[in-house]
Amino acid sequence: MNVLDPNRTWDEAKYLALGQTPDRTELVDGRLWISPAPNKRHRQLSFLLMSALYPAARSAGLKAYEAINVRLRTDRIVIPDLVVADTGSEGSVTDAAEVLLICEITSPSNAATDRLLKMQLYAAARISWYLLLEPAVPGPSAVTLRLFRLDNEHYVEHVTATKGDVLTTDQPFRFTLDTAALLDE
Repeated sequence: MNVLDPNRTWDEAKYLALGQTPDRTELVDGRLWISPAPNKRHRQLSFLLMSALYPAARSAGLKAYEAINVRLRTDRIVIPDLVVADTGSEGSVTDAAEVLLICEITSPSNAATDRLLKMQLYAAARISWYLLLEPAVPGPSAVTLRLFRLDNEHYVEHVTATKGDVLTTDQPFRFTLDTAALLDE
């Protein structure tokens, strides 16, 4: 049996024993979700988004990370594109209770997962804020940013910015995201 056989039942200890893997490997309810590394455009958007969020997070006394392990509950560890958390720099897993803002960048192969399934998983873990970056398909002509806040058990849209707009918010901490600046072409 291949060590990354997605049909094998996994627990958190076995998952963490894998260490670093070449693919993005997440644990959801005893199953592995394996996806290839993001494409160049996705990585560029992640970098530019992190570059914009990092100073604001640090000013608020928070840490910002790209692609880290987040434990939503036992045996449910995901790797979002960006995380802003009230946590230390040590360790390999950040608990959902420490996460203030979680961010996903959609791509054609995972858009439904990020818009629906992961959003539901993050809401169930009580992560207060969810930022979704949706690039225009095809091509880098525009991005849409949607910031959602948790309302009871579901996310509701808080603010949206589309092509040429600037997203400005005081919650969950003060930050500004210029959609044009995310199009570094």
